[in-house]
Order: sequence, then C-alpha cells, then structure tokens
Amino acid sequence: MNHDFSSGPVTGHVPVLKLGDVLLVTLQGDLHDSTAQQLQQDIGETIVGTGVTGLVIDISGVEMVDSFLGRVLAEIAAQATLLAARTVVAGMRPAVAITLVELGLTLPGLRTALTAEAAMDLLAGPHPATRSGGPRQESR
Repeated sequence: MNHDFSSGPVTGHVPVLKLGDVLLVTLQGDLHDSTAQQLQQDIGETIVGTGVTGLVIDISGVEMVDSFLGRVLAEIAAQATLLAARTVVAGMRPAVAITLVELGLTLPGLRTALTAEAAMDLLAGPHPATRSGGPRQESR
C-alpha cells in the first residue's frame, strides 16, 4: 500500500535511538512490510540487549494510518510488553486517532502522549506493578 506523503515513504531502516532507559523510534510517512518487520526485530533486539524499560514511538510524521500500521503498532507494543518494556505512542494526529477508532483498533497495551517529551515524562513516572525485573514467581 503506497500513500503519497510529503515526507516520502519510509524505506530501508528506521532508526532506533536509546535515550537513557528509553528507546525512541520516529516513524515518517508510509511503513512498508519489510521495513515494519525489520523495525520489530530491531526494537526487540535492542530492548533485550540494553535492558531499557520504555519505548516511545513518535508518529507525528504519519499523516494517515491504515489497518496495517495499526496492527504493526499493536504488535510492537505487545512484543515490548513481553520483553518487560512499556510503550507510549506520541504525536498522534486527530485524523489518525479518528481512523484508528473507525477501524476498531483499540491498540491494547499502548499508552499515548501528545508529544515525545510528554511520552518520556510518562515513562519516567512510577512503573505499574506488572514485573519485577527478574523471573516471574508463581504463587501456589
């Protein structure tokens, strides 16, 4: 699926930047299948390799969203959660939010913030008691 964006399509590699205990990923334009798959792999490897506890996905450069991009965001958030990192999507435009609602994509596990800075502040706050950093202990 190709959209005509002023910023052009995202091709090749999407940078994953480490800022303290948080990864920052900035999406611009359209995300292709192979780029999305590589991005998911890069994020997973970086979370495991660095032990970060948060992920900010800045979509302020995304003008339109479709079910593919919504699914990719949900999969990235689910993967990050399984790897013990919280995800915040930042910079969502009103049209993107409307489209996600119309598509019925609730994006479970994702928190949102208006800006990347607000997302970083949100991740700097208290962590919910969903993990301890070590192996999970089952009570019997």
